Amino acid sequence: MKLISNRREFLRKTSIAGMGMLMFPDMLRKVAASDRLRVAHIGLGGMGNAHMKWFAAIPEVEIVALCDVDQLHLDSTMKTLDTLRPGHKAQAYKDFRHILDRKDIDAISCATPDHWHSQVATLAFKAGKDVYCEKPLSHDVRGGQEMLKNLNRYDRVFQLGTQIHAGDNYHRVVELVRSGILGKVHTVRLWKSGFPPDFGPAAYQPAPKNLDWDMWLGPAPISEYDPQRCHFNWRYFSDYGGGVFGDFWSHIADVAFWALQPKGLKSINARGEQNTGISNVQRWIDVDYEYQDLNIFWTSQAPNVPGAASRGNIGAYFEGEKGTLICDYNTHEVRIGGELMLDLTKVPITVERSPGHQQNFVNAVKSRTQPESNLEYARKLTLPMHLGLISYKVGRKLEWSENREKFKGDREANSLLSIEKRKEWDLT
Repeated sequence: MKLISNRREFLRKTSIAGMGMLMFPDMLRKVAASDRLRVAHIGLGGMGNAHMKWFAAIPEVEIVALCDVDQLHLDSTMKTLDTLRPGHKAQAYKDFRHILDRKDIDAISCATPDHWHSQVATLAFKAGKDVYCEKPLSHDVRGGQEMLKNLNRYDRVFQLGTQIHAGDNYHRVVELVRSGILGKVHTVRLWKSGFPPDFGPAAYQPAPKNLDWDMWLGPAPISEYDPQRCHFNWRYFSDYGGGVFGDFWSHIADVAFWALQPKGLKSINARGEQNTGISNVQRWIDVDYEYQDLNIFWTSQAPNVPGAASRGNIGAYFEGEKGTLICDYNTHEVRIGGELMLDLTKVPITVERSPGHQQNFVNAVKSRTQPESNLEYARKLTLPMHLGLISYKVGRKLEWSENREKFKGDREANSLLSIEKRKEWDLT
């Protein structure tokens, strides 16, 4: 099964407010204008439209601006907003910097390709705006560091778009793991199967008039336009994304990092195979992470453990001294002594449930607190993904200094912690 169809199915399901958890009973209630949060949406592809629909379903949100470098995306999303919010007064922009110049906008959502995340968010913080941003957090380690520094400096609010984090299943898994029912957890196995597409040879051609290709590239290296490099498929080119691994790491690793809060990363050891055709990300990648008292293994196929084969193409498996827990986005199973546990009601509810991922962000902005998938947490979650990709690129095991956030004795690997930006598009 090709990943491209898996992700489209993911987008189809999430667009029906499933992942956003926005089916509120008071959805139609009226909200005073003074209590509204004025939001602009930057990046209007598949996830950008999902963002817009989720926020449009929240009564106290007013969508005041839409932005995309592709006029066709902009026009299409504006029509959708016309249907969802008749009479709205949202304005259209092709350059997100004009949105940041507006003093009347409270927050932005960012669903651009990965290579734009850190600059859009950092500039928004500097402009006094809060940010809801798609995952992964950034395209390199330095980008995440800059985002956190500026969030703190300008006292802003940030939510990472790990929508599954808001679901009851992840909350319950965290409760079960933290309850001690598994004993001390010593190993976590994470997996996501599926390969990136094979696009074949390049098909370079003039960029369509509706697309500002130079701005789409932005900080990425200059490249001729190829429709296969652009919309949706960009994640399969290392200048813009991290392949299947970069795309899905944050979603499934989230439950493990939330439950265990791993500390003391010591080493990263990745291996894999390059994709075919013009796509230059990894076709598959397996990564071993050694933490203090914990091992995390990422694999591109389901591990040979009970329940993995029946869970589809993504999951997490916790191994403790007393038992195991396996989960995916929506379900989980616990085994103690090899026996499936059917009654876990004795483990109390200890983690406060989410009002919905986007509603949690709105509430946090209003109360000036940090939401569930806040930036400090999101950076800790995203960092191992970047380090795994670097280990794959250099082709060797790497030792890590957690305090210094540097590889030990490896100049080449350290040079990859930051991706050089095109000078004219280095905006921060």
